[in-house]
Amino acid sequence: MTRAFFAVTPDDIPWVPLRAGLSMRPLHFEEDGYSLQLKLEPGTIITRHRHTGVTHALNLIGYRQIDASGEIIGPEDFIFEPDGNEDSWRCHGDAPCIEQISLTGRVEYLDEDGNVVSHSDSSTAKTAYLDHCRSIGCAPDPRIMGTGGVVGGTSSTSA
Repeated sequence: MTRAFFAVTPDDIPWVPLRAGLSMRPLHFEEDGYSLQLKLEPGTIITRHRHTGVTHALNLIGYRQIDASGEIIGPEDFIFEPDGNEDSWRCHGDAPCIEQISLTGRVEYLDEDGNVVSHSDSSTAKTAYLDHCRSIGCAPDPRIMGTGGVVGGTSSTSA
């Protein structure tokens, strides 16, 4: 069976606050992956984390600085992160940073000893989106819900 394509206008989907300075706008969910836009306010840090799947990121607006190397990634730069990659990064400069990200697996957030303290994945991101829609009184966009069904409950998404 062939599924039809669909188009989503990101501005039609609300930003979901995750913590101070960090929000996401989901674009599509599947069982083991999802696509989203991630928005960081200036100075916001994505703490040390490990990817258990592949991540593709396109920097749309602003600048991303990789903590370990100091490398600055600018608008229209593409980032590939393989399974097992560990890093931390921040929004660099005076403007917000918006990343277009597609990923599979989990993002595991690590403490100083390398222990997993929290994670995010398709399920936790979907839960955060559904919780946010309920809190602001809007219906979730059915086009982005994927084939994994609707997940309820409370989010454990962190970054």
